[in-house]
Amino acid sequence: MRVSLQQIVVDCREPRALVRFWAALLGAEPVDRARDWSHVELPGTARMAFQPVPEGKSVKNRLHLDLVVDDLAAATERAVALGASPVGGPVTDDQGSFQSMLDPEGNEFCLVTG
Repeated sequence: MRVSLQQIVVDCREPRALVRFWAALLGAEPVDRARDWSHVELPGTARMAFQPVPEGKSVKNRLHLDLVVDDLAAATERAVALGASPVGGPVTDDQGSFQSMLDPEGNEFCLVTG
């Protein structure tokens, strides 16, 4: 039996707006679907989908994405320009450096190097 990852689904209040943030950040095209769903296709990996839910985010994510970048400062600046917010400052450890971020709806993700 083979199991493979098809898509990562993010609950959000405004799928059409949030998909545009992620599409711009990841260099892909946003797709709006029926029933207010949206997604972005990421070549070579799983689709990232956004489904509408009535409630806002209220606690820390139990899962987050790590996005590899070449230049942490430039990637942070670009993410902020697109609507993200940094959480604290950059951290460097034996694995490299990372910057914790929040997308426009408050979902955590990290920009990482190393």
